[in-house]
Amino acid sequence: MNDSLTLRQPKPTTARPATAARQRPLRQHLSRDEIILRGAMLIGALALLIALVMPLYTLLSKSVQNKDGAFVGLANFARYADSPSLYNSLSHSLTMALVCTLIVTSLAFMAAYALSRSCMPLKRSFRVILALPILAPSLLPAISLVYLFGNQGVLKSWLLGDSIYGPIGIVIASCFWVLPHAMMIMLTALSHTDARLYESARVLGSSPWRIFFTVTLPSAKYGIISTAFVVFTLVITDFGVPKVIGGQYDMLATDIYKQVIGQQNFEMGAAVSVILLFPAVLAFAVDRWLQRKQAALITARSVPLQPQPRRWTDRTLLLGMLLLGIAIVGVIAMAIYASLVKYWPYNLSLGFSNYQFDLMDGGGWGAYWNSLRMALYTALLGTGFIFFQAYLQEKLRGFGWLKHLFQMMALLPLAVPGMVLGLAYIFFFNHPANPLNGLYGTLAILVICTIAHFYTVCHLTAVTALKQIDPEFEPVSASLKVPQYLTFWRVTLPVCLPAVLDIAAYLFVNAMTTVSAVVFLYSYKTMLASVSVLNMDDAGDIAPAAAMAVLIMLTCMVARLLHWLLSKGLLQRSQRWRSPA
Repeated sequence: MNDSLTLRQPKPTTARPATAARQRPLRQHLSRDEIILRGAMLIGALALLIALVMPLYTLLSKSVQNKDGAFVGLANFARYADSPSLYNSLSHSLTMALVCTLIVTSLAFMAAYALSRSCMPLKRSFRVILALPILAPSLLPAISLVYLFGNQGVLKSWLLGDSIYGPIGIVIASCFWVLPHAMMIMLTALSHTDARLYESARVLGSSPWRIFFTVTLPSAKYGIISTAFVVFTLVITDFGVPKVIGGQYDMLATDIYKQVIGQQNFEMGAAVSVILLFPAVLAFAVDRWLQRKQAALITARSVPLQPQPRRWTDRTLLLGMLLLGIAIVGVIAMAIYASLVKYWPYNLSLGFSNYQFDLMDGGGWGAYWNSLRMALYTALLGTGFIFFQAYLQEKLRGFGWLKHLFQMMALLPLAVPGMVLGLAYIFFFNHPANPLNGLYGTLAILVICTIAHFYTVCHLTAVTALKQIDPEFEPVSASLKVPQYLTFWRVTLPVCLPAVLDIAAYLFVNAMTTVSAVVFLYSYKTMLASVSVLNMDDAGDIAPAAAMAVLIMLTCMVARLLHWLLSKGLLQRSQRWRSPA
């Protein structure tokens, strides 16, 4: 017994110093700044968990429950599949998405090729015109098409007896709205290339067409594929266009609205939302897989390609761009004209009577001011939160597991349609047992939902900007006893200022134009301008709806102009180091 005691006694005395020796250096390496920043990152991860993961989990749970909250398995999906509406909605959504993908990808490639690989004139003007649709809600082209090709439309005869209310209208309006998104990706894919490949092809005697198919297309193939998946996802998840001009042509996004708003069948709405998630998640997963396979085309020895004048090619591309520009300007001009006409088509005198929103059902001018406030809060709070969390992910030492988890949550919104996220917020925040229940129906939940909906693009923008900064700044500052917050304020933030301003502008514009994510969340006190467009169109007040849509677009244009002026002024002061000496 005594021997056993003597053998057991040394164990704690030898283990404690070893454990202490392992823990002491760890505590010594963690400065006060790092402890505070780790706490901030934990809070940020918790915020994303509450704003993204928990609502989606609640939505998935709701899809397998009945109205009493009892688990029913896949009964909701089986009941929906038994109705003809599932096949119709699913086939219609896939058909529209595939047709728009084919058209928009082709047009975006032509436009990007003309802007980056030709010597045609008016390039800057075409860039501005092609970016205009992104400043308008998706409802605007749908309303404009009603005035152009509807029952009283000025160009109704162009459809040769067909109706604009249905697949034709959905395709045209969706292509108009999605084109700027596609063109930005395609322009990036075609802007960077190695001129030596083209020089080698010409030396070997290849014809221009052979060079196009063997050099140009292969170098841009990943950009083309990414564009196709982005267009497919945007069209299949869009709600505004099919709601306004879809007529009786059912689609999955409108089915969710009908189930929730029309029939108050929240469980079936959750089941349809899960079905809508599948194509969006599949497109997202395939796109991410392809991006991993993409190899760098530009090396340190690459020579930038300088377009050479080609008479017939430049003229052909100019003609194509003119037709495209006329179509875009024509749709926008028609919406503006319709908003000014007193009583279409009987009294075509112009005035601002349609802008008297307080006389219409749909929220009045209060809805516009609500949208403006929501967009400002989203831009300010969202930019600060997203950039600071991206900074922590890139610059904070350790916490590898939390960084991976945070990155996964930050990429999640890209695969979640706005309607699905909005419905998930209802289930989560409107639950009586949720301590955050007080947020439901307030402007705060609209701000949170909008930030969560557009989180991924802003996060990737911030991370890309932060990766450009040498990681040695923080260790050097720490060795000089400079607090990390001073390094962030004096070095990181000024260097990343262009990206910060871009994120703020992106959030503001999308907050002004979004419909799908907020259509379930507003109350009578927090009615938004984009939702009031929808309500006025439902009530038959199409001209005031056009007026509100035009007002949203003009606001976004002013915001973009202010962003440009602010960027120019601030960047001249803080980014002089970028200019050559």
